[in-house]
Amino acid sequence: MISPLHDLALRVKEALADQAVSLTERLGELTVVVKAQDALAAARTLRDHPDLRFEQLIDLCGLDYLGYGDGTREGPRFAVVYHLLSVSKNQRVRMRVFAPDDGFPVLDSVIDVWPVANWFEREAFDLFGIVFEGHPDLRRILTDYGFVGHPFRKDFPLIGNVEVRYDPDQRRVVYQPVSIDERELVPRIVREENYGG
Repeated sequence: MISPLHDLALRVKEALADQAVSLTERLGELTVVVKAQDALAAARTLRDHPDLRFEQLIDLCGLDYLGYGDGTREGPRFAVVYHLLSVSKNQRVRMRVFAPDDGFPVLDSVIDVWPVANWFEREAFDLFGIVFEGHPDLRRILTDYGFVGHPFRKDFPLIGNVEVRYDPDQRRVVYQPVSIDERELVPRIVREENYGG
């Protein structure tokens, strides 16, 4: 007997055909990797195909693979993962799309497929710098408009680039260089020789 997850994998593979780069079943979940140029078409297929009907986008998140696997991983640095739900079939699937250019990651917006993607795409843009082509209002959503950089990128400095504070003398918010010292983030452990024994 075929498991429901294996059956779903067969239906996704058949529906997406050449658009699917790979399908992975892990921990009871299915992830399909799709080429960037096919992402919009694959999203429509996953939503509209009668055997799939993933009509709801639950979440969309950016990923930065810099240093992944102790730096041994090869391939594009940035990806977006779409968490999809089929309400009518009570099934879930993840679609992962890698941005082909690490220097300027760009993917097609899926707002026309799932309108709820609006704020999710803005968040991925703000935090990772992933640009969604065709987004009607792509601007920062969590950080200040004057913020420099994208704080969820793995090469973003942990202490940040600038400090923002209110100056009571000037009666306004001022930006200044970071005044805190960079420090080691690995906790120091103090062990007593005969602790616990």
